[in-house]
Parts: sequence; structure tokens; C-alpha cells
Amino acid sequence: MAHAKNHDYHILKPSILPFLGALGGFIMLFGAVLWMKGMTPFMSLIGFVIVIYVMFAWWSEVVHEGNTGDHTPVVRIGLRYGFMLFIMSEVMFFSAWFWNFFKHALYPMGPDSPAVDGVWPPAGIETFDPWHLPLINTLILLCSGAAATWAHHAIAHENNRKDMINGLALAAGLGAMFTVFQAIEYSEAGFGFAGNIYGASFFMATGFHGFHVIIGTIFLLVCMFRAMKGHFTPEQHVGFEAAAWYWHFVDVVWLFLFFAIYIWGSA
Repeated sequence: MAHAKNHDYHILKPSILPFLGALGGFIMLFGAVLWMKGMTPFMSLIGFVIVIYVMFAWWSEVVHEGNTGDHTPVVRIGLRYGFMLFIMSEVMFFSAWFWNFFKHALYPMGPDSPAVDGVWPPAGIETFDPWHLPLINTLILLCSGAAATWAHHAIAHENNRKDMINGLALAAGLGAMFTVFQAIEYSEAGFGFAGNIYGASFFMATGFHGFHVIIGTIFLLVCMFRAMKGHFTPEQHVGFEAAAWYWHFVDVVWLFLFFAIYIWGSA
């Protein structure tokens, strides 16, 4: 009785995973700096493997906790709040890239003035036609977000696992299609990453978004495989909720990128 649980919280056991995650992140980033300095990427790859292992092991434990009743209503609220804070940090991350793009677009650096009299986009830069591949990718992501919403409605309101799986498969497939089209777009770019601020700003903003699309696609696939194994119920599907929120965030960021960089920024 002295050890009986009389509260709604889940007390975690001591784990080495947070330490390994911090160590792997440090090794990966420090190795990346050495790689940029012309040394071997071996150290960075070691750190990357450690980080991937920690992600897999830690999230496997979280999935196990959710399937064994440790995710009480109070715990699920905490998980939702934590993921909301993560989304807010991602908003600030992308705000920095938008700020960088708008700053250089509104006050382009010129040879005769430190703040004005420049040209944007810089002379010689051939921007993308926003009504070609960018528009197609916009429609793809919007349809993918709709498919994720369909999957969420299926499990949360109808307890329809088949439709949930189909919706997740469609959402992930469209996400993969977006990545392929963006790779094609990059291969046709008339400018590079180095040598001009437009190229650097463009590839950093859209490239990081593309990276988030890849992560989100993996997130949706994991949820699909979990659903195929019988995970998630109408009452307990926080993991899928997090994936859906993340995917909708990726959709919204792309809409801002499409209107700000592809349409307004290339005018």
C-alpha cells in the first residue's frame, strides 16, 4: 500500500536517454563544424547515429507507456501542452528566416548605400514561376492536410480504423510527392546557395521547410503503422494528434512561403 499510486501523474524511472541525446547532439554539431572546416564528416555521422538511436528508443518507451495505461487524462494534457510549446518554438524558428528574407527584400544592400538603392531580387537572379511547380506543391500539401484531417476524424469521431489508415497513407504519399517535386525544382534553380543573399535566403527558408516535410511524412507513416497494429482509440490518440498538428503547421508555413517568397518576393 505504501507504493500504491494515488494520483494521475506518470512518474518516469531514471533513464540515460536524455544524457545520450545531449551527448549525441553535441557530437553531431561539433563534428558538423569540423566537416565545414574541411575535416572528415565521421564525427558528425557518429553523433547523428546516437541521436537517431535516442529518438527511436525514447519514443518507443512513450508508445509503450501509452499502450499500457500510463497516459492518464492528466498526462495526455501535459503531452499536448508540451507539443504546443514545441510548435511555438518552430514558429519562432521560421520567423527568423522570414525576417531575414523581408529585411533584404525591403532594404537590399547596394554598392552606394548601406541600406537602400539596391535591387531585389538581385540583378541576374532568375526567380521561379510561382504558378508552376510551387503552385502544384501548394495544392499537394493542402490535399495532404485534408487527408490527415480525414484520418483524425475517422479515429476520433467514428472509431473507423480503416479510414484512418487510408487517410494517413494518402497524407504521407502526398508528402513524399511534395519532396520529389521540390527536389526537381531545386535541380532547375537558376541560382545557387552561395554568392548572393537571395539564393541563401531562399534555400535556407524553403530547405528547412522541406526538411520538416520529410520529418512530418515519417511521423505520419509511424502513426499509420501503429494504427495497423491496433494502436489509438477515440479516447487515446495523442501521438496521432501531435502528428496532425505538426503536419498542419507545415502546411501553414508553406502557404506563407508561397505568398511571401515565391509570389511577393519574386515580383
